[in-house]
Amino acid sequence: MKQTTFTLLLFCVIGLLSCRKNSIQPDIKQYDQQQITNYIKSQGITGMVRDTVGGDTTGIYYQILTPGNTAHRLQYPSQISLVYTVQTFDGTYISADTINNHFYDYLGHISTDNLPLGLQTAIINDLKYSGGRMRVLIPSHLAYGVNGTGSGSSQVANSRIGGNECLDYYVNIVDNQAAYDSISIAKYMAANAMTGYTRITDNADAYGTYYKVLTAPTSNDYINFNSTLTYYNTGQILNGVIFSDQNATVSVPSDVNGLVAGVQSAMIESQSSVGSKISILIPSKGGYGTASQTAANQYGQSVTVPANSVLRFTFVIATVTP
Repeated sequence: MKQTTFTLLLFCVIGLLSCRKNSIQPDIKQYDQQQITNYIKSQGITGMVRDTVGGDTTGIYYQILTPGNTAHRLQYPSQISLVYTVQTFDGTYISADTINNHFYDYLGHISTDNLPLGLQTAIINDLKYSGGRMRVLIPSHLAYGVNGTGSGSSQVANSRIGGNECLDYYVNIVDNQAAYDSISIAKYMAANAMTGYTRITDNADAYGTYYKVLTAPTSNDYINFNSTLTYYNTGQILNGVIFSDQNATVSVPSDVNGLVAGVQSAMIESQSSVGSKISILIPSKGGYGTASQTAANQYGQSVTVPANSVLRFTFVIATVTP
């Protein structure tokens, strides 16, 4: 009887161990690999290559869309101008605004500026060169891990990235910011049927600024670099986000030389004065440059002007003091 009981217990233990062995769950890298494999198949993606730098350990997949400038090899001390789009594999989070999705900092700071470590790794391992473009699939363990990021529910579109979500990035490392800005302005003008603009080319401070006089001045006391103004003003970035909206004349006079370089040049080149209304498009170097800015929109809400942003202004000049 004892022997029979022992034999039954032994079989039960073996059975339990067999069940445990068969129910072993994949680790996070295996889980991510399965997510990426399924995503590539379901989306019909071709041309993806697995990142094998360092022994095939990252689980990143990538596709080079534009090779980039081999004279400008990216290293961790490199400062980069990065434009990107991103979405989760399940499509609950999509951020495709390339006007807003700018990054300007050291390459090695990507992962400390709330962008994924996997993005930083893919750029240094695979994209390699400034001016290059790539599509990269980042496993969740090199993205935002089990916790995700953002606020609210991951079931609400673009509210947050949920835990264990792999990410699909398109990445563009800008090699020539002036050329990139010029293309951005040309596309914006075409999309918005903006004609009749003059491009300033004879003033180094203008950086390729465009202007159009919408209303002629009522005075010939033209603005110069030493003038003091009061004015109405609206400023926005090219996705329509307003960062300056002064619907009443500025209460404190502003010196022209205190305005951004592109505005100064446009006012002077257009011979603006009292009564002038002028529309201005400014490349980033003639605006706020590589520094991001925090300002208030038309509702008094805080908004951010990203680094390397093209700016659009409309000015109405109220007074000019020589």
